[in-house]
Amino acid sequence: MDDLKSYIREVPDFPKPGINFYDITTLLKDPHALRQTVDRFAWLFTRKPPIDKVAGIESRGFMFGPSLAYSLNAGFVPVRKPGKLPAAKVSQTYELEYGTDRVEMHADAVSPGERVLIVDDVIATGGTALATAKLVESLGGEVVGFGFIIELAFLPGRGRLTGYEVESLIRY
Repeated sequence: MDDLKSYIREVPDFPKPGINFYDITTLLKDPHALRQTVDRFAWLFTRKPPIDKVAGIESRGFMFGPSLAYSLNAGFVPVRKPGKLPAAKVSQTYELEYGTDRVEMHADAVSPGERVLIVDDVIATGGTALATAKLVESLGGEVVGFGFIIELAFLPGRGRLTGYEVESLIRY
């Protein structure tokens, strides 16, 4: 699936010196690459028992999650940063390199026993993804896997998700 790499723009020294940022906006603007991304995700996860919900992590998980949910005949669940959801919610705090952050979802977003696929654009350290899995599981949902466009294999993200199925379309 490395053919999708040609649609990723690499931006050196962003957001700070020494960081190489993998920009997916160049993939998003190309209709063929966008369709291939969604179709490949759908193919990876249609070989499994049915998925009830796709949870997309803010914000770039929102760009692929609804289309993927549509392709899989599943519902979509937005996982947001704090203070963005209007109704009763559950939250999960996770560690950052220098401090903590939190993700939230509506308390009625996932029902007990529902099978949930979690998607985002990049897996790096895995903290946000793992926090999202804990949210889903706290509501009684079953995490059936994770789908990422880009995996930064030189970082420990996949290792933090041991025990879960992790699929990525592009690896650096």
